[in-house]
Amino acid sequence: MPPSRLIDFCAVWDAGVFLASAAGKGAPSGVPGRRLNEAETLNSVREAQFQRLEAERPRRPGCGVRGPVLRMAGQPPPWAYTAILLCALSLGRAIEIPMDPSIQNELSQPPTITKQSVKDHIVDPRDNILIECEAKGNPAPSFHWTRNSKFFNIAKDPRVSMRRRSGTLVIDFRSGGRPEEYEGEYQCFARNKFGTALSNRIRLQVSKSPLWPKENLDPVVVQEGAPLTLQCNPPPGLPSPVIFWMSSSMEPITQDKRVSQGHNGDLYFSNVVLQDMQTDYSCNARFHFTHTIQQKNPFTLKVLTNHPYNDSSLRNHPDMYSARGVAERTPSFMYPQGTASSQMVLRGMDLLLECIASGVPTPDIAWYKKGGDLPSDKAKFENFNKALRITNVSEEDSGEYFCLASNKMGSIRHTISVRVKAAPYWLDEPKNLILAPGEDGRLVCRANGNPKPTVQWMVNGEPLQSAPPNPNREVAGDTIIFRDTQISSRAVYQCNSSNEHGYLLANAFVSVLDVPPRMLSPRNQLIRVILYNRTRLDCPFFGSPIPTLRWFKNGQGSNLDGGNYHVYENGSLEIKMIRKEDQGIYTCVATNILGKAENQVRLEVKDPTRIYRMPEDQVAKRGSTVQLECRVKHDPSLKLTVSWLKDDEPLYISNRMKKEEDSLTIFGVAERDQGSYTCVASTELDQDLAKAYLTVLADQATPTNRLAALPKGRPDRPRDLELTDLAERSVRLTWIPGDDNNSPITDYVVQFEEDQFQPGVWHDHSRFPGSVNSAVLRLSPYVNYQFRVIAINEVGSSHPSLPSERYRTSGAPPESNPSDVKGEGTRKNNMEITWTPMNATSAFGPNLRYIVKWRRREAREAWNNVTVWGSRYVVGQTPVYVPYEIRVQAENDFGKGPEPDTVIGYSGEDLPSAPRRFRVRQPNLETINLEWDHPEHPNGILIGYTLKYVAFNGTKVGKQIVENFSPNQTKFTVQRADPVSRYRFSLSARTQVGSGEAVTEESPAPPNEATPTAAPPTSPPTTVGAPGTVSSTDATAATAEATAVPTVPPVSPTTTATTEATATAATSASTTTTTTTTTESPATTRTEIRESAPDEQSIWNVTVVPNSKWANITWKHSFGPGTDFVVEYIDSNHTKKTVPVKAQAQPVQLTDLYPGMTYTLRVYSRDNEGISSAVITFMTSAAYTNNQADIATQGWFIGLMCAIALLVLILLIVCFIKRSRGGKYPVREKKDVPLGPEDPKEEDGSFDYSDEDNKPLQGSQTSLDGTIKQQESDDSLVDYGEGGEGQFNEDGSFIGQYTVKKDKEETEGNESSEATSPVNAIYSLA
Repeated sequence: MPPSRLIDFCAVWDAGVFLASAAGKGAPSGVPGRRLNEAETLNSVREAQFQRLEAERPRRPGCGVRGPVLRMAGQPPPWAYTAILLCALSLGRAIEIPMDPSIQNELSQPPTITKQSVKDHIVDPRDNILIECEAKGNPAPSFHWTRNSKFFNIAKDPRVSMRRRSGTLVIDFRSGGRPEEYEGEYQCFARNKFGTALSNRIRLQVSKSPLWPKENLDPVVVQEGAPLTLQCNPPPGLPSPVIFWMSSSMEPITQDKRVSQGHNGDLYFSNVVLQDMQTDYSCNARFHFTHTIQQKNPFTLKVLTNHPYNDSSLRNHPDMYSARGVAERTPSFMYPQGTASSQMVLRGMDLLLECIASGVPTPDIAWYKKGGDLPSDKAKFENFNKALRITNVSEEDSGEYFCLASNKMGSIRHTISVRVKAAPYWLDEPKNLILAPGEDGRLVCRANGNPKPTVQWMVNGEPLQSAPPNPNREVAGDTIIFRDTQISSRAVYQCNSSNEHGYLLANAFVSVLDVPPRMLSPRNQLIRVILYNRTRLDCPFFGSPIPTLRWFKNGQGSNLDGGNYHVYENGSLEIKMIRKEDQGIYTCVATNILGKAENQVRLEVKDPTRIYRMPEDQVAKRGSTVQLECRVKHDPSLKLTVSWLKDDEPLYISNRMKKEEDSLTIFGVAERDQGSYTCVASTELDQDLAKAYLTVLADQATPTNRLAALPKGRPDRPRDLELTDLAERSVRLTWIPGDDNNSPITDYVVQFEEDQFQPGVWHDHSRFPGSVNSAVLRLSPYVNYQFRVIAINEVGSSHPSLPSERYRTSGAPPESNPSDVKGEGTRKNNMEITWTPMNATSAFGPNLRYIVKWRRREAREAWNNVTVWGSRYVVGQTPVYVPYEIRVQAENDFGKGPEPDTVIGYSGEDLPSAPRRFRVRQPNLETINLEWDHPEHPNGILIGYTLKYVAFNGTKVGKQIVENFSPNQTKFTVQRADPVSRYRFSLSARTQVGSGEAVTEESPAPPNEATPTAAPPTSPPTTVGAPGTVSSTDATAATAEATAVPTVPPVSPTTTATTEATATAATSASTTTTTTTTTESPATTRTEIRESAPDEQSIWNVTVVPNSKWANITWKHSFGPGTDFVVEYIDSNHTKKTVPVKAQAQPVQLTDLYPGMTYTLRVYSRDNEGISSAVITFMTSAAYTNNQADIATQGWFIGLMCAIALLVLILLIVCFIKRSRGGKYPVREKKDVPLGPEDPKEEDGSFDYSDEDNKPLQGSQTSLDGTIKQQESDDSLVDYGEGGEGQFNEDGSFIGQYTVKKDKEETEGNESSEATSPVNAIYSLA
């Protein structure tokens, strides 16, 4: 049988509590070879105590509270109390000086109040009066008292004395005197040469129990069913008496929900019944101090009833009141009155709310809190639910409560508003301050209350303002700060915090000590510990200033800290796992500026006590002999004791039993011997347990193997895990197999847990055959291992064993680097470097971190690096989609890992640029071929292309079609639906970020599309944006032929020039048409976007009608009513403005525009800016201002006018000469000339006009714009000619020339353009 697991107890005394630490844990029993480790529960309790006490131990250098001596039982050593006090002392929070006589006689201490009477001190007048006041200090303090804030001269009053070595007052009345004469407010002062401490103000009152006034009470007459209140009105006593009701025969009054006593002592009847007059009612008052009961004269009831017979059978009748003729009533409140009331309670007190209601039948009471639930942990119902008590009231208990009284006739409620106030209570009570010379410190006095309390500081009982000035002291509200304290700074400070509900008074002294280090524990202590256990060596010391403590082993010069050793802040040395080599002499050295002191501790390591052959479960016949083995291995230097327990109780060794060192024999087994037997092997340091179960069979039973009949089951958990052969990278783990439960164990799985990276998480370490119970485990550096074992058979897995002891391996540099290193951009200007963090077994040391390096791949620049403790790092301000070289190297406190591999990562992607060289070819009327090149700047990984196209024919637009292509495709063929329609294409590239800028082209016009003849304009037509024109140098001839822009012949005095444009994909996916309309007035331009209505939510047909300083905007949309929109416009100075509008608010007028400024405008949804109209451009007209230069003042214009005037003068002279000759104009000759199509002037749409043609005739009128118009009274033969036009002069001669009617129409249609002609202007001036 493999050696059993031993349970070791290392006795450790901690702050007066005996603790024992175990090397392992046991397992339950129930089958052969199984034993119960009763120490498991004890170990867990000890561990919890140990951790709790460790958490409570002060953590400041130089604070030792435990002596390095092993004590198994009894009281802690005397110096332990000193150590505890000095630990508190070192934290600046101590209130005691060490009790060691050698220190007590040397150290001075200001007074400290240790005992005093309560603030409200009520005394029994029959006894002597004691007012307590105890204090301590060095030297011993003296005492004096004040009464009602005046000095109380004890020597003048023979009845008053003060106890010896105490300030307690004794007032003796054995020789006479009245106690009431000594009532008042007392305060005790304890003083020595270092300061004065004050007690609370003690209010002395003498208990009073006045007699009840004599009175004759008439019988109380009441109608049956009516409510009734019997008032008690007890005499005022000090303290208030306890009230209860009884009959005159001293029988208690039975109370229920109908009849009950209120908190004020009155007796309430919700409704009176006939049997209530069968007794009388007397109120009784019990006074606490005098222990007397006073009784009030009894009340006698007379109940008037409609049913004079008291039929007892009606008492339990379901409708008793109706049977007795009592009218039923809805509830009404007897106490408190009305529907609302308020109540104030102090924090920490009990809140008592009471509601007593009358009614027939008797109402039920329920309680509620508005806006929340009643505090279930503090609320309880009393007095048959008529009272609600909330204990230990706090601020959150304030609010409105209401009680609901209800019966079958109805309900009523009463609301009680509760306000919680608070007498002052401590947030930070000042503590005694012990400092070394030159040190700084502070006293803090923080209290809270409602209302907020005021804080007053005093020193030695006097207000701080009247105390002598101290340059080393500074008062800052509730804090006093001391700097560079000296011996003269010693004093006692009082903090008084008060409000209208009470006060708090606290004393705190400031003491300045100058003491060299000294050791407080006995020298050369011997500590014996069990192998592989944890232990702690303490070295209590004292000194001022607080000394620093260091540990050394066997006189070595290096300080012990790190690895298997850990030095706590208080100076204690912990050895995490005791090994044989840890045995030796340990020296602690305490040092401060005044000197040093040292002490030695000798540590001996002992072998654990183990039961290696355990008792086994047995089945025996009655009368047979049974032997239970218990063989033990222990350290020979320790005394071994073996004892037995039966059913967990000490076993009485009778004459039928024989106890030997390694066994227990039972002769003549009887049925009473059946049960569990536990072997306990113990030394003064540790113990081990093993348990077995004895089953006794009757005579007629056939002895059989109890286990043979058991079915197969999962194995029991392994037990008694033991770690041996401890090395830097390996350890041997040994365990004892559990019972296999009739199915052989096939495998063992060893798991480990570490407490740094994933505490509490178990990982598989290795797997071993079922025949093995000991294995060498390979370990990683710097892991605090804990192991457990799981057994496996064909049925399943066992429960995990109890964990082994922890074992931490020493550290080393990492031997690997993190895996799965990646560099990916999360935004266009960054790159996120991530990796899989290393686990505990690959960290190899403390403070695992990662050195992250990166640089641009092409630039070959210097490496950037940063140290990261997590698993990601974001590089900012990177170019778009640029490759980077990345390295991530692990590092811990022992060094760096191997040189890492280089990984290529990329910064973030962005939207791609537009595809290049987008070409549209139309080889025939059935197909259209599209070709394009990849974008010049992909800005990432191209994932495809998106093509959107739509057919249109004039103003008719078809449905948009969307095609998605792979990133390698650069060609596409569109099958035309009909040979007449044209197509508009929008192509964009896509990355993982989204679709980029789109390029737009249109298909060529089909050959059969008629091109209307354009009218001869006098100026080029206005074109508003034409991004759809083919700009590629590789466009085919068919494309070039289709670039002609058709214009519509004018049919009104308005000239319209139309071009077609395609909105970019960034603004809209729909085909748009931009139209600019120029009317007669050049001040207004109408710009609109006409689009096909989309299927989804969209905005289209944006129309702009601008003027010089304003513009009206309208649009169409597919949103629901009430949708908000935003009009955004940007001027040529790149100033952007927005106007929020409602959908029904159209048109929208922009009123802050500048004349002659170019604007870009779009409309988008306020809820989703991504849904936007196309961007359009418009320009406001130039405004006329007086500052504008007049054309008439320009030099070139004056010169031109002079030349024209001279020419006109010459022509007039020529005309005058011809008229004087009486000649006629040869108009007939020109009329007969045919105007054939071969005339080149007619082909290009131009006509020659003579001076006579443009000369205004007599009788004509010049319009404001310079156009000559006939008056209605003019006589003309134009209608008699053959399509010509002319006029007669005053003498009847015909002047003019023939022309086609088209000239007239052209002239009339171009009136607006002729107005700006210089020649026409001259005519108008003539």
